[in-house]
Amino acid sequence: MARIPYRRRKDVTVASLLLLVLALLLGPAPSSAAGTDWWLPSARPTPDSQINVTGEPFTGTNAQGEVRGFADIHNHLFSNEAFGGRLICGKTFSEAGIADALKDCPEHYPDGSLAIFDFITNGGDGKHDPVGYPTFKDWPAHDSLTHQQNYYAWVERAWRGGQRVMVNDLVTNGVICSVYFFKDRSCDEMTSIRLQAKLSYDLQAYVDKMYGGTGKGWFRIVTDSAQARQVIEQGKLAVILGVETSEPFGCKMILDIAQCSKADIDKGLDELYDLGVRSMFLCHKFDNALCGVRFDSGALGTAINVGQFLSTGTFWKTEECTGPQHDNPIGNAAAADAEAKLPAGVDVPSYAAGAQCNVRGLTDLGEYAVRGMMKRKMMLEIDHMSVKATGRVLDIFEAESYPGVLSSHSWMDMDWTERVYGLGGFIGQYMHGSEGFIAEADRTEALRDRYGVGYGYGTDMNGVGGWPGPRGADAPNKVTYPFKSVDGGSVIDRQTTGQRTWDLNTDGAAHYGLVPDWIEDIRRVGGQEVVDDLFRGAESYLDTWGDSERHQSAVNLANKVPAAASSAEWNPFTSYAPGRAVDGDRGTRWASDWSDDQWLRVDLGATHRVGRVTLDWERAYAKSYRIELSTDGTSWRTAWSTASGDGGLDTARFTGTPARYVRVLGLERGTQWGYSLHEVSVHSN
Repeated sequence: MARIPYRRRKDVTVASLLLLVLALLLGPAPSSAAGTDWWLPSARPTPDSQINVTGEPFTGTNAQGEVRGFADIHNHLFSNEAFGGRLICGKTFSEAGIADALKDCPEHYPDGSLAIFDFITNGGDGKHDPVGYPTFKDWPAHDSLTHQQNYYAWVERAWRGGQRVMVNDLVTNGVICSVYFFKDRSCDEMTSIRLQAKLSYDLQAYVDKMYGGTGKGWFRIVTDSAQARQVIEQGKLAVILGVETSEPFGCKMILDIAQCSKADIDKGLDELYDLGVRSMFLCHKFDNALCGVRFDSGALGTAINVGQFLSTGTFWKTEECTGPQHDNPIGNAAAADAEAKLPAGVDVPSYAAGAQCNVRGLTDLGEYAVRGMMKRKMMLEIDHMSVKATGRVLDIFEAESYPGVLSSHSWMDMDWTERVYGLGGFIGQYMHGSEGFIAEADRTEALRDRYGVGYGYGTDMNGVGGWPGPRGADAPNKVTYPFKSVDGGSVIDRQTTGQRTWDLNTDGAAHYGLVPDWIEDIRRVGGQEVVDDLFRGAESYLDTWGDSERHQSAVNLANKVPAAASSAEWNPFTSYAPGRAVDGDRGTRWASDWSDDQWLRVDLGATHRVGRVTLDWERAYAKSYRIELSTDGTSWRTAWSTASGDGGLDTARFTGTPARYVRVLGLERGTQWGYSLHEVSVHSN
């Protein structure tokens, strides 16, 4: 219940009597409650939202020493500060109080006629009652994409309902900002990211102040997995900063020319790390200088493709996919409002139905950024990457046994799931309605069981995505209020803010405070098993993070060692000598003559245990080849072979064997050229 406003009276006796009556009616006053009930603030602003959860939040670990709790690994607390500052209306918190925080954008008054983004994303004419607090007649709502859903007290309710991990993705898009009619600040993406990071720490201080000082609040920004475990064991919410933006470090491209350098990437990664960022996307919505994207579909896809052109000077390009994975089909749907932004004579191209893969994968700069994230022990988000880019990322991580890979909101091809789990990565599903969420969870349940991992979700609140609608007051297995939290220690009732009370059955997931209600809906529709997997989400997420922090790159035994080959392609301008494949420079390569039976041999200088060899092929790859080992350079044994090579980055793992010499023997070429390797790495395990 919201704290009753206190007004100073000259008559202290009257004030004391009033306080005594309130204490009898409402129980302990907040200040005294905070003395014993650590989860209740001593100085909540008045007026404010109700929480409508009673009971002590769970603390500690389970019998196995594991933390418990739900993990939302994709949320946007401060996207109201993105896109020029006027796309998402309302604030996550305000020192001036709830009435200032939960009010509409000025151009939405008096009836929403100028809520242009609202009717672009939600149809109709965009008209709505702009009044937020205290009436909330029309917003927040599950299908309103332009109004604040992350008010801090609603996040508090989700924490009280059992959530223990939240990834706050700092987000923006410079092109959307530049073409939107209303803005009050710069469209520079990194400027917005910095502001949102600052506000995240400001929110932490804002909550701390309610609880009596620094470090005492439930909202805790953490920068390593050990700190996160400590926070969760205390029963509080561990908040991790991430980044989801289209042009990180200014790495856009114009007419296929990169607008950033390796130095920009290093500087940008260092800055983000210093801000506390520990996970990020390298591309989002538009192809950039780092990677190609996984397309959007339908009219939205066409609109984003227009944005792609306005940002880069090129439209998406597609090709037939070479494997079972594919990007979202683009289709040829019209988006008249967006297409009107194109220069005269420029039209969105049409796309063949059978060509569903982006031709653009991970660029050389993108690979440099991926390896830079690994050096800094950061986790990489693969959602929004094209399948070509994702495949290369997974190849790199598998070659290094690096577990720091995340899929946070159902935006990767499902055929990648086992590779992510095999690395030790973590997966969260978009906040679909309960039926859809359960169906998707069921498809991957066997893999979760096999790898012993929990499950996460990505609410993507304030992320312009849409959220579960109401199932109806008469729906089967509907949520019945009040209900108990998953741990059984709290009671959760309908949520009230101002004059509005929300019910998931009839309102859907209108704001973040209804996350516990949505989880209860999943339990009632799909049973306890999916919810149990979700309750293990915090532990599994921290496993991925901790393993990434502890990762040590294995010693490359082949670095700069002597190398020999059956042949080397001659070129008057550059060398393709055997040593180019072990010089530590991925920009150089060895290339053979154009015939099948060719080999490359490296001398490790002494006998070592060899159990893993990584081959980074240039376009001229081997379809059939084998890896051979020898202690004397004369007698060879086959350690590994394949007849279905497809180029890219191959990692061969086999039983560790003593060897001084390692030979790659090409048997059948995959192209009309010879064999060509950028780099060969040899490891003990």
